[in-house]
Amino acid sequence: MIDQPGSSILQVKNLNVFYGTFQAVSNVSFYVKSGEIFGLLGPNGAGKTSTLSSVEGLLKPQSGEITVAGFNISKQPLHARANMGVQLQATSFQPELTITEIIKLYAGIYGVNLTSEKLNALLQDIKLEEAASKKFGQLSGGQQQRVSLVISTIHDPILVMLDEPTTGLDPQSRRQLWERIEAIREKGHAVLLTTHSMEEAEAVCDRIAIIDHGKVIATDTPQGLIDLYRNDPAVISASRKGKITLEDVFIGLTGKTVRA
Repeated sequence: MIDQPGSSILQVKNLNVFYGTFQAVSNVSFYVKSGEIFGLLGPNGAGKTSTLSSVEGLLKPQSGEITVAGFNISKQPLHARANMGVQLQATSFQPELTITEIIKLYAGIYGVNLTSEKLNALLQDIKLEEAASKKFGQLSGGQQQRVSLVISTIHDPILVMLDEPTTGLDPQSRRQLWERIEAIREKGHAVLLTTHSMEEAEAVCDRIAIIDHGKVIATDTPQGLIDLYRNDPAVISASRKGKITLEDVFIGLTGKTVRA
């Protein structure tokens, strides 16, 4: 059992996920508070996707409990999902639709009253007012991610889940997306972020959990993990420049073997 403050938006307790006889997630527990960006880090096949899918309600775990804004995802799925927004790594919006058409479509799906003034404000906020009539398939990767983030938060969800949101983006687009993620936190919402970028985790995450072989092996602030493991021989051997970084800690804890 873990400490779960009353301000926790997401609570995951003793989550277990099996695929046949293979256990992908083993007794995973963590919480995400309001006004917090929480990073879930792990190598390929560590259990991140299975954990996220369980939180989203797309995968039914064998045991454990997940609550979003106080609603149990298995007992009250509609209420839980109404309080979350999800941005996937790969967007699948209709490429022939314009930005304006896509935003209006999803506003309607979520039951959001989107006036012309609100639409213009959204487009200005993501710096795409000049591209409002541009087709989604014509946008750059950074522009597509900005539209995707707007769609995932258009109904003002209290929990936002981002699956490797800056993969493939150039430094300018990545920094801009970081600012938008931080703005979500400043509104008092909770953000659950998965990433392979240790730089990203250090830059935007308030706390992180490192997951490997289906188990959470460490949870703390990025600097807290660096301080905790800086004298670990495995972490020291992983360091390439002498100064211990979060990436050194990650490699020290999960190993140097490349995962498929």
